[in-house]
Amino acid sequence: MTLPEHHRPFMGGKILACPMRGHSTSFQLVDEFGSGQPYAGLTYEVTDYEDIVYTGKLDATGSGKVTNHYCGPVILKLNKPYEGQDKTYVRLRERKHYPLPITELQVRAEKTRFFNKAGLRTQANPAQDKAGAGAYYQVEVSELVKHMAHLPPLAERGFPLKAHVLSMMRQQSDVAMEMLGGGPRPPRLFGIGLLPNTHHVLEVRPLRALRPMLSTHNEFCALNLYQLALMATLSYTPFGQVPDSQPVETDRVKFPLQPSSGNWFGHALPKADELWRVDAGQKPEKPYYPLYEEVPYSRRLEIVPFDPELYPEVNNPELREAQESPSKLHFFDDTKSGKENTNTQAFITHSDELILIAVRGTNEMPWDLLRDIDANQVPVEEGDGVGQAHRGFYEAAQAVRDFAVTYLDKFYSGQKLVITGHSLGGAVALLLAEMLRRNKKYAADILLYTYGAPRAADETFVKGAATLKHHRMVNHNDPIPSVPGTGMDTKPTVFVTGLVVSFVNTPLGVAMFLAGVSNLSGAPYAHHGTLHHFMPVRFEDGRQSSILWEPGCDSIAHHACHEVLQHVNGLPTRRAFEPAFYILNHLMVGGYVPNSWATLRRWQESQELQRSLVTPREFDWVNNALQSMSRQLLTFSREARSDAYRRLHEKAFTALSVEIDKLEGTRTRLAKLRYKSASEVDVYGQFATQPEVLAESLPRWKAHTLNTAPEQLAMTPPEVIRIVRGHVIGAPYHLDIDSFT
Repeated sequence: MTLPEHHRPFMGGKILACPMRGHSTSFQLVDEFGSGQPYAGLTYEVTDYEDIVYTGKLDATGSGKVTNHYCGPVILKLNKPYEGQDKTYVRLRERKHYPLPITELQVRAEKTRFFNKAGLRTQANPAQDKAGAGAYYQVEVSELVKHMAHLPPLAERGFPLKAHVLSMMRQQSDVAMEMLGGGPRPPRLFGIGLLPNTHHVLEVRPLRALRPMLSTHNEFCALNLYQLALMATLSYTPFGQVPDSQPVETDRVKFPLQPSSGNWFGHALPKADELWRVDAGQKPEKPYYPLYEEVPYSRRLEIVPFDPELYPEVNNPELREAQESPSKLHFFDDTKSGKENTNTQAFITHSDELILIAVRGTNEMPWDLLRDIDANQVPVEEGDGVGQAHRGFYEAAQAVRDFAVTYLDKFYSGQKLVITGHSLGGAVALLLAEMLRRNKKYAADILLYTYGAPRAADETFVKGAATLKHHRMVNHNDPIPSVPGTGMDTKPTVFVTGLVVSFVNTPLGVAMFLAGVSNLSGAPYAHHGTLHHFMPVRFEDGRQSSILWEPGCDSIAHHACHEVLQHVNGLPTRRAFEPAFYILNHLMVGGYVPNSWATLRRWQESQELQRSLVTPREFDWVNNALQSMSRQLLTFSREARSDAYRRLHEKAFTALSVEIDKLEGTRTRLAKLRYKSASEVDVYGQFATQPEVLAESLPRWKAHTLNTAPEQLAMTPPEVIRIVRGHVIGAPYHLDIDSFT
């Protein structure tokens, strides 16, 4: 047979003879256990070297075959769209923003499981014998479908495809374009190149992902305490998108930077890599691994795809500044210098169950510092008569709110909102959470965890936000949660101090209590949420433990602030004041993260072994200290003083009386922990009702030896930690309370 000249294939400038037929190619798709059953019945498409298309369905063993095709390699594709009714996939396929091109192959691959629990590719598979003298390859769904931007990056494999086979087909495509006289470029080739007259066994990697376990229950649990401490720390990292220009001119983006929130949720966890680095200063020998659950890929915490071909209305670079990319949707970065910016940073991601928002704390000098010290109160606009907020924090929260609302408008479908933040980020997170809670458009169910957060608003605001579920963590002697002072409306010069009571022989590390702080202007600042306080317990023999409890007395909760005020106002001090030492309590990797880890471990052991949360020895030690403090305050308040002195310090003596009652209440709270062991709900929240998840996830976490060690120390040595404006610990330091977050 002779073809017309313009139909004859040619290569390298030579016109070829009529191509031959009679070749055949066979293939089988199998999972990592060697079974082809998960892929039975899937529709496949094979294109030969002459662009003839053959279709068929895989048989019960996942096998297919094309006979009598033209000579040369062929391309295998499994690109049929998903047509089932599973709500998860239907929602993703039909959502208004970034609808995903879900294929039948993707759905099948999500239902398979890893042979190796760590997600590593298999080194041997029973199906390898089925290849015989043919070819055995390890492939991924993204290599068999047309649109792949929403799928994970390729994982390392021991049996890669032969790249030259597909490149031969691409070469033919280039020739075809030349034959058309340099016309429009043909569509991008996709699929897997297979050799003729060969049987191929294709091991398809499961589409499974890791996501940090987060309980959506409102009740406090040790799991969320630890997991959200890691997420709050991760908020200090960049997003890490490459390229990150505006607009993005490439066809795809990557997230190679570690650690970064983009790398976590857009690169590593989607391909089931266990991550532990949330801060660049962490050392490999001291990792903090989250607890992960393995989920079908479509239920991961998502980073939306970037595909100008699939989403030209939002991803096209011709949109210039209006173009969307993952960094623009998932990462808020307002850190440019200047008054018009708030120097705030946050990231957001979501799954079908929850939307996670993490807000960064103080990080940039001097702009974060300027926002921290801007303690003037301004009216909260969201609602009538809802109180006033710290102006610096409120402006930052408004900026993050606009970012969050843009995201919610696209992806909110009734999920739980889980919000976290550290330091300044905790204050902003509180205001943001309440703004979103009051937004009737969403009627969102919100859960908030903050770490070392300062006061963000006044008592009126706090009372109005009473129904917002907020768990507030304070590390012992962290001074930041004590500012702005309850009486501050601006600088420390507008308030005066009252009586100073110094405790003696009290092993709690509580040196003094400052009574009667009074403001001259402004409504009093107040804390929101349920306090959870990390407290070290140092015994006489040098041993140390720590407990997480809810003290109700200012002598403990605001100890560091009392010392700061004592220092600022030039009051007499009985011992050297080391503000830099207290700042160490405020760090995440050096303070809140290890304490959260230690609490999780202690509560796990309490639950597993039915041990009390506070040992008898710890109770006696703390109880004796509290009793001693009560006696000293009582003695001080009863000492004979003139009526004029008492009238002058009326607020202070009232505060002393209240503090004595608070100390007794604190002793009562501690006593309850002496006889209480943690329940599974206390430790794992909602996962206590999901034993199958715990049965798979806990062994993974405990396989890391440091997660069963008796103690984890901070990963950043004190000698290299630098504090405000590069201050080195131990060096002379002048501290002003306005310097705090």
